[in-house]
Amino acid sequence: MENYNDEIQLKDILIKLSEYKTYLFSKKFTIITVSGFFFVLGIVFAISDNKKYTAKLTFVVEDQQQSGGALGSMSGMASQFGFDIGGSSSATFSQNNILELLKSRGVVEAALMQNRKVNKTDDLLIEHYLYLNKIKDSWKTNNEFTPVSFHGILTLNNDSVSGDIWKSIIEDKLVVELQSDEANIINLSYTSVDDEFAKMFVETLIEQMSKMYITYQTAQANNTLSFLNNRADSVFMELEKAEEEFANVKDINQRIVKASGRLKELQLMRRVEVLNAMYLEIVKNLELSKLTLLNQTPIIQIIDKPILPLEQEFNSITALGLLGVFLGGFLSFIFFIFRKLFKDALSE
Repeated sequence: MENYNDEIQLKDILIKLSEYKTYLFSKKFTIITVSGFFFVLGIVFAISDNKKYTAKLTFVVEDQQQSGGALGSMSGMASQFGFDIGGSSSATFSQNNILELLKSRGVVEAALMQNRKVNKTDDLLIEHYLYLNKIKDSWKTNNEFTPVSFHGILTLNNDSVSGDIWKSIIEDKLVVELQSDEANIINLSYTSVDDEFAKMFVETLIEQMSKMYITYQTAQANNTLSFLNNRADSVFMELEKAEEEFANVKDINQRIVKASGRLKELQLMRRVEVLNAMYLEIVKNLELSKLTLLNQTPIIQIIDKPILPLEQEFNSITALGLLGVFLGGFLSFIFFIFRKLFKDALSE
């Protein structure tokens, strides 16, 4: 009995499928017409879409702390026994920092606030961005928003606009990625409606990122160097003052024979010797700090820069046309299937 019911259900399903097939075939001209209409829409969209240019830049971060030398050799030997004396830094950590810095709001906004010449007009990059993307034109039709300028004193409205621009850039226009897992080369690309702006933006972005990254990496060494410079100047001034005072007392004490009369001279002579030793030690440490700072300063080495004129990117007319055909056919099938289901449900 169960086998008989299963045969009936399978037969009903096959009959229904045959009905739907016949029904859809009867609507073939409508489906073809709709698919053709969507095909034309796809071609029109591909032709009318805004032109785009992508500026690509590749670079590598050469961290001096990762280089060899005595400290690097000692670190390598110590690591074999389970010790870490900090002789090298992690390349992966540096790359992650770079990838995040390039997309950070601070770096992107710092780049946008730089003055650059685009299409023979010298202005802030953010002002170029607002003009090229027709954002200022949209402000004219929006009575609820007061147009802002990034020249002069910045307000909360400026901060809101720059925040929206930053989001738009990192979500749709800016791509930062490693060229491969094996190589340390980083690819930076930016897409814009203007090739000059795209080129200027990626070059300014890498420049601002380099400044911020180097400042971050060398902050401690710079603080030490600044302290030693100030201390060296201070000790040198004390030494000059002590030497001058010692010379004056020595001139006064030329005719004094007793040691008690020459006590001041002896004290000043000792002070000069102490200050002189201190100064020499500070100068030595100062030179070592300069070498340390040089060793800790990473080098951002640009491999390839974008070269004007950039190649214009076109949407594939064939691809968008075929996509339109597929979308039109799919929507037509769905429409007629649901229509048939609805009619069958009402007839029952």
